[in-house]
Amino acid sequence: IEFNEISPKAVQNALSHPRKINYNLVDAQQARRVLDRLVGYKLSPLLNNRIQNGLSAGRVQSVALRLIVDREREIKAFVPEEYWNLVALLQDEDKKYAPFKAVCQLKKSGTSIKKEQAEEAEAKVKAAGFTITKVKSGISKQHAPAPFTTSSLQQDASNKYGMSSPETMLVAQHLYEGMDVGGDHIALITYIRTDSVRVSAEAQANALEFIKAKYGESYVPAKPNHYATKKGAQDAHEAIRPINLAITPESVKNSLDKKHYNIYKLVYDRFVASQMSEAQYNTMQIEATSAGYVFKASGRSLLFAGFTAAYQLPVPKDKDEEEESSKLLPPLKEGDKPLLNDFTKEQKFTRPPLRYTDASLVKAMEEKGIGRPSTYASIISVLTKRRYVEKEGKYMVPTEVAYK
Repeated sequence: IEFNEISPKAVQNALSHPRKINYNLVDAQQARRVLDRLVGYKLSPLLNNRIQNGLSAGRVQSVALRLIVDREREIKAFVPEEYWNLVALLQDEDKKYAPFKAVCQLKKSGTSIKKEQAEEAEAKVKAAGFTITKVKSGISKQHAPAPFTTSSLQQDASNKYGMSSPETMLVAQHLYEGMDVGGDHIALITYIRTDSVRVSAEAQANALEFIKAKYGESYVPAKPNHYATKKGAQDAHEAIRPINLAITPESVKNSLDKKHYNIYKLVYDRFVASQMSEAQYNTMQIEATSAGYVFKASGRSLLFAGFTAAYQLPVPKDKDEEEESSKLLPPLKEGDKPLLNDFTKEQKFTRPPLRYTDASLVKAMEEKGIGRPSTYASIISVLTKRRYVEKEGKYMVPTEVAYK
């Protein structure tokens, strides 16, 4: 029998419609077992005898370690290039609105921009004045994110709470198996090893009713949100979601420790948000030219919260200077000549790629089709346990033995 969600209705339906065994799937699983034995059983003893006791190899583990080592080699070979940001603090001519920052990046691929060049640009800009050459404004929409898969849950827990993949999965396993809540042992979330973003029709209908009651009609999308599962996904289980929306994170907060509460709230809020309408923003991009240099500024303000009323997407921490401000820019138009209130130069250097974290390694493995949802956490755990990698903060650094 075959079922794609763990619920009484799905299991009963499967029992009513048994099918013949698909021997292609059986053979595929046997082939994977053979690979595990060829790589793991044959290579692990060789590593123990020839390199260092306590080492191991695996069909997936070895490839994941290769990613980390290749990234480290890329970092060591990286040659930084100097560049400069010219930052102008501009204001409308009538001074009705607050000043805003506009940035010009002095940067050439393969060439360092020196301080003298930045100073020359500064002198020219200050002497020439500014003219608005391009204004683009409008309303942008941001669609709600899909409910969690194993991979995206691990990434979000790492980004928001600094939790490792093995730690996240251990906590999620407890929530799936059941927790003592108010004297009862209750399972709080659905199966936690999945690569699918599909949810049952019953769960979606319940979510839409919940959203309408809590947030209002405008937060319910015109058509229910459906998400495409990635090509190659097994889609054996639905996405990770709360089993019962009536059990809110706040209602069980006193029964759970901090980590269990955080993961439950993450799963709960993400699922609710996935079924909500789009967030809408007023957006504006401005280009101001001075002495041939183009300065750019962008801003946005929230017009309608949509799904963000339930869940906030993580903010990229490495976003550079051209990040959007939280407020809309003044209503300038092409041809306007804003005033220069202040001017600064910022010396910068191009940066090497970042080392892998739990979150970025899981994302890379998923994108490259390495491993399955059930193996991400165990791969990272083994790499650390066998001392192939060491942690520097949240980043993975390969040890000497990893290069062998």
